[in-house]
Amino acid sequence: MEVSESSWDRIVKSRKVVDNILESGEIVYGINTGFGALVNQTISSEDLQQLQVNLIRSHATGIGELMSKQSVRAMMVARINSFAKGYSGVHPNVVQQLLDFVNMDITPAIPRIGSLGASGDLAPLSHMALALIGEGEVLVDDGTVKDTKDIILENGLIPLELGAKDGLSLINGTSQMLSLLIESEQILSQLLPLADIIMCTSLEGFRGSVTPADERVHNARPHPGQKLISSRIRQIMSNSQILESHADCDKVQDPYSFRCAPQVHGAVYESLMQLRSTLEIEINSTTDNPLVFFDSADEEQKIVSQGNFHGEILGLVADKMSLSIFELASISERRMDQLLDTKKSGLPPFLAINSGLESGLMIVQYVAGSSLSELHGHAAPRTAFSTSTSAGQEDHVSMGATACWNLLQATHRLSEVLACELLISCQALEFEPSKPSPFVQSIVKLVRDISPKIEADRSTSSDLIAISRHLKEGGWLSRIEAENSRLPN
Repeated sequence: MEVSESSWDRIVKSRKVVDNILESGEIVYGINTGFGALVNQTISSEDLQQLQVNLIRSHATGIGELMSKQSVRAMMVARINSFAKGYSGVHPNVVQQLLDFVNMDITPAIPRIGSLGASGDLAPLSHMALALIGEGEVLVDDGTVKDTKDIILENGLIPLELGAKDGLSLINGTSQMLSLLIESEQILSQLLPLADIIMCTSLEGFRGSVTPADERVHNARPHPGQKLISSRIRQIMSNSQILESHADCDKVQDPYSFRCAPQVHGAVYESLMQLRSTLEIEINSTTDNPLVFFDSADEEQKIVSQGNFHGEILGLVADKMSLSIFELASISERRMDQLLDTKKSGLPPFLAINSGLESGLMIVQYVAGSSLSELHGHAAPRTAFSTSTSAGQEDHVSMGATACWNLLQATHRLSEVLACELLISCQALEFEPSKPSPFVQSIVKLVRDISPKIEADRSTSSDLIAISRHLKEGGWLSRIEAENSRLPN
């Protein structure tokens, strides 16, 4: 990873503003004052470096499990990109140390819990900054931690010396929230198209109708997500022998969990579209305080105290997405019920080969219900709570970090529910002599590679865990599209 020459130029010019303030003796928040409620405390020039070190040490108070290496690296990259805009006033050495950590695969050990989602992700980012100055711990590949000072010396680095504003800029931003939201978006970008394919697999097993995906229907109510999902369904279900063989059956209408899939899945997809739009803006934003505008003609307007560190926009979009994927999991579980109930599907009870003697996939639905129950908890908004901190100076916070972590956990539960539906729908197709659509054949083959047809009662725990993992990792979607065609996105 590297920073462009034009960005280095902006970083240097921005830092020059800070240096000029120090030379003039002007008192400016974040440069030569205390922080938070201590804003009115002026700091002498000889104590400015110690002020920044003290800030990081005192704020590195995180608790809980350590963040994943992937999430921490995303935090560091987000911080670099924020500084590269040239609005932070950090010394170029700060950016270079971050770049060296990323490029040399040095990953600070960061406890997950501690951010309120305003004033930035103070505690988590302080642990990141602690490593930059040669203190704290870093992660190693086997999941253990080592003292930072040993690792940076092994890599030919020296501890970063902080100047005025450097420490504050390092810890005052939305990087933890952003990293968790990025990870969630990556998983959901795989899960949501696969959820449409899984729905169609259930539709084939149920011998349902594709008529509700008729393009004319969705042009009559042209929400973009609904139109997109209906077009996906038409594409996925094309050339299905099962559809052709049951074209003249006496069913009038399918249950809502099938018939209204474009409307429900489409609404969920629109939440993902909003999440992506928010991410694109946030990734390319500067979120510390104060900001430095080196090109301002008015010297007094070069430093502006403001609130870009507030994570409300990220917390709200995460909460909306968590609620949305609960709905996706909920309709998925209803389709399982349709397939397992012989009165509704016409299939053997619980898809058992020898019903009565065998329970078939009865308990797979229970497992889905358990994961769905946890998803119901994740659907509760985390941003609907604030607390006043720093002696009332920071009197409204977003809880954005909690909301983004909550979404990441919700994505894992969604993958489990979808794995349950997929296992059930694949078994339902074992009782159908006609072939499903090529898209459905592709996903069934992938499932059967790791989960053989159920000939008699057996544990399916390892099957579900493996399917859930593959759904999240993304390889399956790529393979299905490679064998058939790209789905509209």
